[in-house]
Amino acid sequence: MVPPKNNPIKRHEAIQPLSREHHQGLLLCWKIRKGIETGVELQRIKNYTDWFWKNQLQEHFRIEEKYVFPVLGAKNVLVKQALEEHEHLASLFCQNNDIALALEMIKNDLEGHIRFEERVLFNEIQEKASAEELQYIEQHHGKEISCGVWEDEFWD
Repeated sequence: MVPPKNNPIKRHEAIQPLSREHHQGLLLCWKIRKGIETGVELQRIKNYTDWFWKNQLQEHFRIEEKYVFPVLGAKNVLVKQALEEHEHLASLFCQNNDIALALEMIKNDLEGHIRFEERVLFNEIQEKASAEELQYIEQHHGKEISCGVWEDEFWD
């Protein structure tokens, strides 16, 4: 007997831009991993993560916190977890002392955070959100954040 395939999660169109941004976050984790594996100077990788944080991820977190998480409310255990993870990740991106450790933690913790939001939190939000709440999310974040192009593609 063939095991069933995992069907992709059907995202409401209001949340799809955030899911696509999550894909960019997973790519960031892959790029960090690739850079470390190939011996790229850590400061080059850190320069990229700093840029990614300032030009995409920081705004992505703000949008989730302001427009998406309120669907479940600040007392919801899943929202509390996501907010704690946002705070933890923000501190890692701002870390300038032990860059090797910070990059390793960003790679692991960001990937885990994205998987949690995609597999658990967003499913709950999508299930509980009213049509008006979904429209509100879409009005305030109807398209992906474009962070531009990074010239130093150390992961190639």
